[in-house]
Amino acid sequence: MYLLYDALLLLYVLFRLPSVAWGVWRRGKALGDLGQRCGRLPCAVNPERRPSIWVHAVSVGETLAARPLLAALRDAYPGHRRLLSTTTATGQQVARGLGDLVDATFYAPFDLPRFVTRTLDRAAPDLLIVVDTEIWPNLLRACRRRGIRTALANGRLTARSFRGYRRAGRFMRRVVGDLDRICVQTEQWGRWFEALGADAGRISVTGSLKFDAPPAATAAQGARHPVLASLPMASGRPVVVAASTLRGEEEPVLRAFARAREAHGGALLILAPRHPERFADATRIAVAAGHRVVRRTSLADGGSGEADVVVLDTIGELPYVYEAASCVFVGGSLVPAGGHNILEPAAVGKAILFGPHMESFAEIARLFVARDAAVQVRSAVELETEVAALLDDPARCRRLGAAARAVVDAHRGATSRTLAAVAELLPPGPPADSAAGS
Repeated sequence: MYLLYDALLLLYVLFRLPSVAWGVWRRGKALGDLGQRCGRLPCAVNPERRPSIWVHAVSVGETLAARPLLAALRDAYPGHRRLLSTTTATGQQVARGLGDLVDATFYAPFDLPRFVTRTLDRAAPDLLIVVDTEIWPNLLRACRRRGIRTALANGRLTARSFRGYRRAGRFMRRVVGDLDRICVQTEQWGRWFEALGADAGRISVTGSLKFDAPPAATAAQGARHPVLASLPMASGRPVVVAASTLRGEEEPVLRAFARAREAHGGALLILAPRHPERFADATRIAVAAGHRVVRRTSLADGGSGEADVVVLDTIGELPYVYEAASCVFVGGSLVPAGGHNILEPAAVGKAILFGPHMESFAEIARLFVARDAAVQVRSAVELETEVAALLDDPARCRRLGAAARAVVDAHRGATSRTLAAVAELLPPGPPADSAAGS
């Protein structure tokens, strides 16, 4: 089965190469470091091959979710290097900004045996922690053969991915069997992992790490972030933030904003496309809708701040922008893309809206709606109505925001529970060889 998996993965990579190359050339989409994806890590990742803990996060969301866990690992394992890998270039950019939480960052290898072997030779981990659900069969198999302990943190499954994994049957049973510990966010996801063949004794329900991730302003220790300093036009105005929008969402967001401006002519929209290659598209769409538009990078260069719409064409600044918001629409939810994380705006007490497609965050979405801590709209027309209604009712915005923050506060603790599960695999403290030599 592993040979078949390798062949299918190789075919997939070859099939995807033309579209990836087109994205790099035509739309400026970042490819990442191809050498690292093939397992050729720089010596600086672990120059002396010291004992290390390798944490893997796919993209921006997973990298931000890993922050509290990385801080806990720093305190619990002072003798281990903390290595953080990502799959996407945007995730890598955020990872490199985590300061002393990590000792080195790199791109995760393609899940082919030779590339995995090279990466493990250089990283030399005692423990691999995968954040969310990136299940790579060859990587997990290689770790088991080398005696490297493995854990899934913040684990989750969509109904679609569960059905897909289940079709793999016996092969998937072997793959999840290579995980020494599976820390899931909910009881339901724990049952699904057990149905895939995981030993129930290895499954722990720990909750979501994303509830523990500190708000950006707190993480910055109260310092005013440059993005807020570059948005003086947001002061004293109603501000709508459209976060992580995907293709097909900017147009309805702009219609909702235009309707809100009928009653609130001074309102400002901060539009943050999910993917960097769409910054130019979003700008063009906003201009075509008749708005005065500026891009965040032009403000950093001293450009004019007179605008109705600011396109946030940067990576990593969105969490700080939430501080200026009156209400936040979280994208990926008006189109069938599964939704995006709502916990960052919730943690700073903002009124949150999202669309009908929250399949990837279904449990969290239901929790917030049930607690009157967010508004779920069923269509673009409802989005127009709700945005206008929220700007008309600042008291309601404050109530929604306070309820959202209360939900986040009530569900903290996943980091300590995850660390306790990890400690069963790798006892805290300095590595055995360090302790022996002290």
